[in-house]
Amino acid sequence: MGKFSIWEIVVIVILVVVIFGGRRLPELGRGLGKGLANFRSSLKEGADVKKDDTPAGKDGEGKDA
Repeated sequence: MGKFSIWEIVVIVILVVVIFGGRRLPELGRGLGKGLANFRSSLKEGADVKKDDTPAGKDGEGKDA
């Protein structure tokens, strides 16, 4: 898929305004922003957990039997 042209973006914006109305757009924007922030924080937490895990040694320490 290639990049979107300006006309495609304009059509998408117009469709969103028509479907959801001007009054609901700020609410949708806030919800989208909170969702993205939550997604990023959970990705960051997952990376932190992965860094904290220590790999098992050659002799098998740390593995469940």
